[in-house]
Amino acid sequence: VQLQASGGGLVQPGGSLRLSCAPSVNIFSLNLMGWYRQAPGKQRELVAVITSGSSTNYADSVKGRFAISRDGAKNTAYLQMNSLKPEDTAVYYCNARTRDATAVWGQGTKVTVSS
Repeated sequence: VQLQASGGGLVQPGGSLRLSCAPSVNIFSLNLMGWYRQAPGKQRELVAVITSGSSTNYADSVKGRFAISRDGAKNTAYLQMNSLKPEDTAVYYCNARTRDATAVWGQGTKVTVSS
């Protein structure tokens, strides 16, 4: 399984970005998809996940601002990020768990929130 992530960039505080992650297999064959991020000098942290049953979970720091979703027709998962803050600046990584619990990582996409 491979994951192709895209959508990062530079945005001003308060702005929005949408990250995309396209798996090389049917998205609904995956137990879970999620996004993690790693800021400079910090550990990688969970941002949001969506299960095969469409349950979602978010880090407290992004609740109410970020939304994770899946589009079966486009075979893509999204992370909609609104009301971005400078502290959201990080490299964002797409993650998936296969049915046999194997973790798969996509390449990182950089998000910079700055005026």
